[in-house]
Amino acid sequence: MAEAMTDIEVKLRHYGLRPTRQRVALGDLLFAKGDRHLTVEELHDEAVVAGVPVSLATVYNTLHQFTEAGLIRVLAVEGAKTYFDTNTSDHHHFFVEGRNEVLDVPVNNLEIGNIPEPPEGMEIAHVDVIIRLREKRS
Repeated sequence: MAEAMTDIEVKLRHYGLRPTRQRVALGDLLFAKGDRHLTVEELHDEAVVAGVPVSLATVYNTLHQFTEAGLIRVLAVEGAKTYFDTNTSDHHHFFVEGRNEVLDVPVNNLEIGNIPEPPEGMEIAHVDVIIRLREKRS
């Protein structure tokens, strides 16, 4: 008798990805806690704690495969620091300086206008707004 597919296996197949052992394990960790923003290193650390035997390179490659498939999106916030966002809907972000924390901006609180026309043959894929925050100074 065939085993039923898990939610993450169904999700991976829906996005055109073969549900390998590593993809399923990392997908389970990534999506288990709802919408979140993680770096490669943070997901790798979670995998180590959970006893998932994956290398940093495997985590990196898997997150980029998830991004290419449209399962997650990339946020480049701090130079070389890249976050992966499990919420792929159109939304914007706060970045808390000093804590390296990314938070979603409430959807209805930001209006974008006067966006320039893209060059010939191009189209706008996303408009990403990152609002940088810091602790109030006395």
